[in-house]
Amino acid sequence: MSAVVDRPVPEGVRERSRWAAPPRPVWEEEPAKAGLAAKGLVLGIACFAVLFPLWIVIVTSLSPKKVIDDTGGLVVIPKGITFVAYQELLGGGQVQRAALVSLGVTLVGTLFSMTVSVLCAYGLSRRDSLGHRWILMTLLATMFFGAGLIPTYLLVQALGLTDTYLALILPSAVSVFNILVLRGFFMGISPELVDSARIDGAGDWRILWRIVLPLSRAVLAVITLFYAVGYWSAWFNASIYLTDQKMMPLQNVMIQLVQKQERPVGLAAQINTGQLSPLAVQMAVMVLALLPVAVLSPFVQKHFRKGMLTGAVKG
Repeated sequence: MSAVVDRPVPEGVRERSRWAAPPRPVWEEEPAKAGLAAKGLVLGIACFAVLFPLWIVIVTSLSPKKVIDDTGGLVVIPKGITFVAYQELLGGGQVQRAALVSLGVTLVGTLFSMTVSVLCAYGLSRRDSLGHRWILMTLLATMFFGAGLIPTYLLVQALGLTDTYLALILPSAVSVFNILVLRGFFMGISPELVDSARIDGAGDWRILWRIVLPLSRAVLAVITLFYAVGYWSAWFNASIYLTDQKMMPLQNVMIQLVQKQERPVGLAAQINTGQLSPLAVQMAVMVLALLPVAVLSPFVQKHFRKGMLTGAVKG
């Protein structure tokens, strides 16, 4: 056997290898000042493009009728503030009833959708569950192939769901994408926790309630927000399944006000007599429709990265 000969390392090379930082990929290098300035400029333009229209909507909804008439349309610089449009909208009538309808449909629909999605995702995440592969393939097929609008409407009509609030919930109650995200997150939970719980005598319901759900708060918050925003912003199901104007949600009433198809009786009288600006009413309804999402989003924002990316990568 030949002996291993230790070759001396030059002093300069030894110092460089001792103090030099390890090589870093290009995407992890520190950006230059010009790059930081360019990123800040792009982000500033993007924020301005998003916030400026919202500012115009809010200012116009709070502007008196004379200011709107003098401006000739949308108001950019406020010249007086009044809450007449909001007082009339929330003082009773069709808009307030529509807001309550949207709120009720959002709460009930989100609870139902989350229950079904969590149960389905947990069952598909257990590889030993009966027929989980065939069920998963069937769900994936529905993402690419659908029956179409007319067969769906005939099915809803045959079930007797037209002109009922269930027509606003059941046809779009479950999203396969959300189920796949939940399934990917559930599969990333350590199997040792589940196995130890089974050894202690816990069943699937107890494991789901005591172990899986507490460890999945991030992804549950994100999926809940997705469902809630979907129900709150939905208008298409109401437009084809409902004929009673008293059952219309807020989004459909907003469309009617914006398109000037139909106006509530009290608002129509004030608009026709010149006491209230129709543009201020339209902008106020838009603000009311955007307000719940704008209030809830910051509380769930911290869960987006952990919930969505972890669920998607581990799926």
